[in-house]
Amino acid sequence: MKAVVQRVLSGSVTVDGEMISSIGKGIVALIGIHRDDTAKEMEYIVRKLVNLRLWEDEKGRRWAKSAKDLNLEILCVSQFTLYHTMKTGNGWRTFRTIL
Repeated sequence: MKAVVQRVLSGSVTVDGEMISSIGKGIVALIGIHRDDTAKEMEYIVRKLVNLRLWEDEKGRRWAKSAKDLNLEILCVSQFTLYHTMKTGNGWRTFRTIL
């Protein structure tokens, strides 16, 4: 399992002009799920996202508080292209992902 993480003031997912989900301040995470991933990998990524210290504390110390500490939101978006391989040709090779 792979994740690309971005801290945001707000985030949303829109499909064909329709907003599917949105959050306020927190984390937007693009999640790539490999076909061999298990519940163990999922639990690891969830634990990391919730506890990743990306915000400063009340004293201004950087990288001290997590989304959990500050009761922020997390938006996870499926992103199968995180497992794309460019080893052969120029086409998409996503055979190791769960679509």
